[in-house]
Amino acid sequence: MWTRKQLKEKGKFAFQKNFWKTILVSLIMTILVGGTIGGSGIRGIFNFGGGNGGETTIEETIGEDEIGNEIREQISGIPPAAFMAAGLIIGSVALVAAVIAIAVDIFLINPIEIGGSRFFLQNLNRNAEVKELGYAFDHEYRNLIKVMLFRDLYLVLWSLLLIVPGIVKSYEYRMIPYILAENPYLTKEEAFARSRALMNGQKWNAFVLDLSFIGWELLSMLTMGILSIFYVNPYRNMTNAALYEELAYRSNTYGGGTWTES
Repeated sequence: MWTRKQLKEKGKFAFQKNFWKTILVSLIMTILVGGTIGGSGIRGIFNFGGGNGGETTIEETIGEDEIGNEIREQISGIPPAAFMAAGLIIGSVALVAAVIAIAVDIFLINPIEIGGSRFFLQNLNRNAEVKELGYAFDHEYRNLIKVMLFRDLYLVLWSLLLIVPGIVKSYEYRMIPYILAENPYLTKEEAFARSRALMNGQKWNAFVLDLSFIGWELLSMLTMGILSIFYVNPYRNMTNAALYEELAYRSNTYGGGTWTES
């Protein structure tokens, strides 16, 4: 049975022996897959909801009623058709942007997630190369994007039901990118079945493993995300790869059997 200390020690060692490449791949993965790093966000930039720092506001200078009357007069002069046209334009732009975002996720980000998983797996036992990020584009690309698309679709559907089932399923499907990184030819049914089998009885342990990084995340917030870039994210990515390796190769869960959808 694996322990958090064991996995984290292996992950840390693997990260430190290939330091800069692991940082680079982790940064790319964080930007594309894992969200933003640090920063105060739009609200912080524009000071939404905050004080005015003692400065005189427009409302104080002109008067709120006068501003409201001016706005109403300007709006009343605009034909209703113009509002409809503006709404259609805004809606069309939003729809196109959503379609583009989904396409980028399916055809670019998901394959890179598989490549990143392959990098971290290889990096556990030898110094991996950054070029592994492009692995999925040259190996069963169509099959890989299909399997990952179904993973994302299932997670969305489970999350629409309730938050907890979505979280449980995210842990159940957690190993799919690693599995595909080693076996790009697997069908959707096989990949899902393998991940389900690997995580059987391990979801809570994996959840606690994730919780063990909260302290590092809090420290990273104090450094505006710098600590995440140069230490926390690479450390965590290598630890997660070590978890897959432990479950896949140092237990009886993986290998030798026939995998079917359950």
